[in-house]
Amino acid sequence: MTFQSLGLAEELLKAIEQTGYTTPTPVQMQAIPAVIGGSDLLVSSHTGSGKTAAFTLPALHKLIDRRPSPGAGPRVLVLTPTRELAQQVEKAVQTYGKSLRWLNTACLVGGAPFFAQAKQLQRPVDVVVATPGRLLDHLNRRKLKLSDIEVLILDEADRMLDMGFAEDIDAIVAATPAKRQTLLFSATLEGVVGAMAERMTRNPLRIEIEVAKENRGQIEQRLMFADDMGHKSRLLEALLATDGLQQAVVFTATKKSADELSLSLQEKGFAAAALHGDMHQTQRTRTLDRLRQGRIGVLVATDVAARGIDVAGISHVINFDPPRQAEDYVHRIGRTGRAGRDGVAITLSGPRETGLIRAIERFTGDRLEVHTIPGMEPAPRRPGPSGPRPAGGNGRRFGSGGGYGRPGGADRRPGGGFGGRDGHASARGDRSHGDRRERGPRG
Repeated sequence: MTFQSLGLAEELLKAIEQTGYTTPTPVQMQAIPAVIGGSDLLVSSHTGSGKTAAFTLPALHKLIDRRPSPGAGPRVLVLTPTRELAQQVEKAVQTYGKSLRWLNTACLVGGAPFFAQAKQLQRPVDVVVATPGRLLDHLNRRKLKLSDIEVLILDEADRMLDMGFAEDIDAIVAATPAKRQTLLFSATLEGVVGAMAERMTRNPLRIEIEVAKENRGQIEQRLMFADDMGHKSRLLEALLATDGLQQAVVFTATKKSADELSLSLQEKGFAAAALHGDMHQTQRTRTLDRLRQGRIGVLVATDVAARGIDVAGISHVINFDPPRQAEDYVHRIGRTGRAGRDGVAITLSGPRETGLIRAIERFTGDRLEVHTIPGMEPAPRRPGPSGPRPAGGNGRRFGSGGGYGRPGGADRRPGGGFGGRDGHASARGDRSHGDRRERGPRG
């Protein structure tokens, strides 16, 4: 199937051709004709599936032949969980809509000057991309109206709910016309996401895209056990000094941990910087620019960055703190293996985090292969209530042959779990870090 067969306007096909894309992805093949046909959509897809183009292209197609009347408000609204993702979506709109010289966009995110955004809204705007909190601020101050919205898109709806935006989203949706077309994209369509989708959509078409094994095959996933936080830090420093590491993203659970770990790495001579939701937008943009320029070798980030970094030079992702939600694991490791390159994703697990590892393995369907660094192996422990971990895979050492040594030749998990059902921590985060979990900025 080609993009020409999906029914897109000629102006959009020219823009797609200039980007170098020739074949639509599975989610694009199903979503684009459905959106053009007017259906509400519920789409389950993961990082790298091409979902941004799956909603951007048909939304622009619906605008092409109908210019807005004088004084009309925006006709397409895209809500995203983070500033970086909002900026990426706006860039995609501008890329695919480059032939539409009349097209105006606005990106409304926290951390950027409010009044500069308000001034931008004084001109006619066709597409607004925003984080919920900042959009609601503009709405409450009567800086824009949503009564002309034709297409409402919720990108990564599960993430927005995780970050506490449920009430903001409800208020925003209430300000849009009931006759709008609603497109909801999420890693999962169950639970609270499903309940929200039921309230906001009308007879939606459901599209579920399986995570293709070949798409994940270019990322080697490794697991390393640590005895304590000091052991974790030593493992991290050894990993960052590994030959072949170009740039790395190190994920922590809290903003405080990101700052402290970044500073510690700088003191040890690493070109490190932190990225989290408490930073001003200008500072975050500058940090990402330095990362893309290769001036930063190690970015220490919270989950606010898990879905907003697209840098081809990132060869390694290291989960210093395993993600508290298994779904976030896929988005974290997706920061490496970009642009067709190979990548390495390493997760460090402390004694109380093995429940999180089991949840990740259940979610991905893959077993994380255990590695060690010679001379830095974890101390042997008695097996936990679940018993010894079955042997399997190569079980090789990181950087050498051999196995992850355990008495009796079998790999064993440290005992205990992190707490919470199935080993999940509370959404309030790991209190051992002395800081609440990163929730991202409010808009």
